Amino acid sequence: MFRNKLTITNNNPIFVKKLSKMILRKYFVYGVLGLSVFSCTPRQEINYMKDIESIALDNSVKNSRSTLQPGDQLVINVSAKDMDVVKPFNQNYSSSTTITQYSVPSSNNFPQQLPVSGPMYMVDTDWNIIFPQIGKINAREETVETFRTKLVDLISKYVKDPVVDVKLVNFKVSILGEVARPGQYIIPDGNTTLFGALGMAGDLTPFGLRKNVLIVRNVDGQFTQQRVDLTSAQFINSPYYYLKQNDMIYVQPNAVREKAARIDPNTGLYISVASVIASIALGVLALTRN
Repeated sequence: MFRNKLTITNNNPIFVKKLSKMILRKYFVYGVLGLSVFSCTPRQEINYMKDIESIALDNSVKNSRSTLQPGDQLVINVSAKDMDVVKPFNQNYSSSTTITQYSVPSSNNFPQQLPVSGPMYMVDTDWNIIFPQIGKINAREETVETFRTKLVDLISKYVKDPVVDVKLVNFKVSILGEVARPGQYIIPDGNTTLFGALGMAGDLTPFGLRKNVLIVRNVDGQFTQQRVDLTSAQFINSPYYYLKQNDMIYVQPNAVREKAARIDPNTGLYISVASVIASIALGVLALTRN
């Protein structure tokens, strides 16, 4: 009966040394090949939203200014020559309550936070707010400026020459990808351009693709997406030049950054282990020669 076993019948010392060297070299080669396979395994791509092209809708928003949306928080202050007359329109004002209107990620201190005080109203799911003395006021398809004009007209029925100040205090955008300070930003007065937002995020890194910046937008429950070329002056005429509430900006990395992201972070460890194995194998080979 044959046995699956290697039997050495030649006891010649030279033959034994040659055989030992062959076996060590064989396992050394297998070990290096194995480490190479693990270290070269592709990693998940650095892109956050690879399938955004297939799921985003194909329509776009034409106007360049933001209209008020459900969930928007408005701070509304009414003043006049006689402040006693307008007190009923500022009923829920609390001087001890402030709202942070402008913020950045906590890991850095630029730009500064600016607190805003005053009566706050939230736009409900039907685009309404409940205002003192007047009641329900609809804000659908209104910008901050047109809504302020609407309030002036309504309050003028009770107060002569009222001054109305309206601030959108929770206008926020998310900036992700190849920028210096990615994060969520609250924009003063709800009015900024893409360049202004990127400036707050510290501008693009050298690895960011300036010709392929993605903007994802949600207006009235409708999602749109657009890729813009920051190097072209034509972008100023785009409806995406001015940002809107909850816009998401994603700066895609270039090929150099993507290639680096695919490299296993443990590659250095694998190379070190391979070096140790090689040193041991060479040491054993040196001993067998003696």
